[in-house]
Amino acid sequence: MNTKAQKEPLIHLTKRGAMPVYKAMIIRALAVVLALIVCAVITGLTTGIDPIAVYTSIISGAFGTARKTWITLQDVSILLTISLALTLAFRMRFWNIGGEGQVLMGGLGAAACMICIGDRLPAPVLILLMLISSLTLGALWGLIPAVCKAVWNTNETLSTLMMNYIATQIVLFFTILWEVPKGSGKIGIINQDSHAGWLPQIFGSKYLLPIIIATAITVFVYIYIKYTKHGYEIRVVGESPRTSIYVGINVKKVIIRTMIVSGAICGLVGLILVGGINHTLTATISDGRGFTAVLVSWMAQFNPFAMILTSFVIVFMDRGAGEIATQFDLNQSFGDILTGIILFFIIGCEFFINYQIRLRKKGHREA
Repeated sequence: MNTKAQKEPLIHLTKRGAMPVYKAMIIRALAVVLALIVCAVITGLTTGIDPIAVYTSIISGAFGTARKTWITLQDVSILLTISLALTLAFRMRFWNIGGEGQVLMGGLGAAACMICIGDRLPAPVLILLMLISSLTLGALWGLIPAVCKAVWNTNETLSTLMMNYIATQIVLFFTILWEVPKGSGKIGIINQDSHAGWLPQIFGSKYLLPIIIATAITVFVYIYIKYTKHGYEIRVVGESPRTSIYVGINVKKVIIRTMIVSGAICGLVGLILVGGINHTLTATISDGRGFTAVLVSWMAQFNPFAMILTSFVIVFMDRGAGEIATQFDLNQSFGDILTGIILFFIIGCEFFINYQIRLRKKGHREA
């Protein structure tokens, strides 16, 4: 009997067990340090600018003044809230890529109330109607792909993605309908004189309300997923739909219910953007945060509190990129390149946390 000796592969990848938290944090910290070194080398070689000055500029862009600090925290809050909404769906392996459209529809609901009935109702009643409208439209935009998935098993990635484009076109339609002045292609500041429908300032600060809401939503999502029956059903459906059916969980009901909640939270963000921050509606009011939130959620491994850090990192680098472009007369894309490098290292280090690399021992063969 002939046997043919075969060499083992040079590299073996094996799944790690649970890694101690401190070791995982060390790996992540090393990844950030390596990313900063690579960014410094690229900066020096391509621009000749002192990398330390660039890093100082990034910090200044995010925290250089009190106003910049508040805007950074506000942006973190908006991105975090959308990420938390998407995480509810992601935990049950429903890939909701429709956060952008759900935010737009929530903003449309708020703007419609401000424009159509803003001068007819007391402020508390108007804001309550804006809240109901935003939550309803956001939930509806999550409900439609959820029903398609639950009833016809459609691909939720495609359906939620396409809903973004539909929402964009609907907003563009109403932008032309409500444009001020006519022919400008913009709605302009809504109720600029009366401030009807403008969300209240907390302690005189226009930046504080989104931060408070994001904090409350973070706690809500954590408790909802970890300690409620609905959260338990979400986790079981995400781990194994067959097991869910076996233990008596109605998978279709869980999908629809969870997407309603996810869409409603995104709709709430639309209300904040229109009623509390921008006071107008545009097709780009979300500024791509619905897609960035997918990255935030995955980087944090669907942990609501870890998302605070990942949201902060992305917003910090984004605002720093703008400061680099202004201070050193560089293209905005250069800052985005640095951001991409750092995110690449942060995401890439998760591979070494989850997998172990083993090299073939010298001279080892198997028959």
